[in-house]
Amino acid sequence: MTRPGTRHGPTMHDVAAAAGVSQATVSLVLNDAGGGRFSEDTRQRVHEAARHLGYRTNAHAKVLRDGVAGMIGFVGDHVATAPFAGKIIEGAQARAWEAGMLLLTVNTGGDQRLEEASLEAMLSHKVAGVVYASMYHQVVDVPDVLGEVPAVVLNARDRSGTFPSIAPSEELGGYTATRRLIDAGHRRIGFINIGDVEEGLPAVVGRLEGYRRALAEAGVDYDDDLHRPGDGHEDGGYRNTLALMTGPKPPTALFCGNDRTAWGAYQALASLGLSVPDDVSVVGFDNQESLAPYLRPGLTTLKLPFVDMGRRAVELILAGNATPGHTELFECPLIERHSVAHLQHLPTQRTGTA
Repeated sequence: MTRPGTRHGPTMHDVAAAAGVSQATVSLVLNDAGGGRFSEDTRQRVHEAARHLGYRTNAHAKVLRDGVAGMIGFVGDHVATAPFAGKIIEGAQARAWEAGMLLLTVNTGGDQRLEEASLEAMLSHKVAGVVYASMYHQVVDVPDVLGEVPAVVLNARDRSGTFPSIAPSEELGGYTATRRLIDAGHRRIGFINIGDVEEGLPAVVGRLEGYRRALAEAGVDYDDDLHRPGDGHEDGGYRNTLALMTGPKPPTALFCGNDRTAWGAYQALASLGLSVPDDVSVVGFDNQESLAPYLRPGLTTLKLPFVDMGRRAVELILAGNATPGHTELFECPLIERHSVAHLQHLPTQRTGTA
């Protein structure tokens, strides 16, 4: 059966005829602009007729009327392809959908030309705002063009201090991870970071600050020999764990700056004949769902609150009242599994050999 209307689909006139109302009534009902002037029966007839005919509202007309489209732009570097950062999109998309809007997502892969083109396209389509997201927590240079619309920097910080930002609380996360090991009786706690502090990455600097604060609070002196810069990869976790555990005073616990580092630590400990947590307790960071639950034993780790952060970014755009330059930090909750044991329950630690 051929639907009424032209080859471009049914028109508002077709919906009005099917529902037995005027075209003006259809327009007001479908655009939620009629207030309480129509009965529920009228509203239902209009919506049912539109669904039956396959009528779609004119997005271009909405832009002309309201000045914005029913879309929010989302531009990320490698967010959509990262093994766990994609949760940010999940949260942002869910919140946009709750507000009756779509999330227009572009993953640039770090290509600046693609980023520029996608932002221009989004602005030309009159998006209600743009979420500018990063795969990992870093300081970024936000394109000036985003000053034309409400914009929020997500999982990063705006270097210029112009745009509001949302990021994980790295310092609190490092503190929480170290505090968990201290509460289990450990005092010699090794820390394998995910980079060199000199590089200035917020995750690297913040997690080290949290580690040091927890030690100081417990009356434990910071020992530089127990801190390794690391590289955030499995191999770095393996090599640095070997170095720590074969030293003159090996630690009884390890705080690893991310879960991939912890994975390498597990392998290094096994190669030395040491087990987790019977000989050495381990805490990670990220709660990478494809990894942390499947290590044996399951890894106790900190969860990056990506879903909540994504939702909050869209909320700030919808509210339109975010404070320029303000960074909102999200707590990283501790996810308990089975990689931490109380020190008094440990057997006499065996020292591995290189």
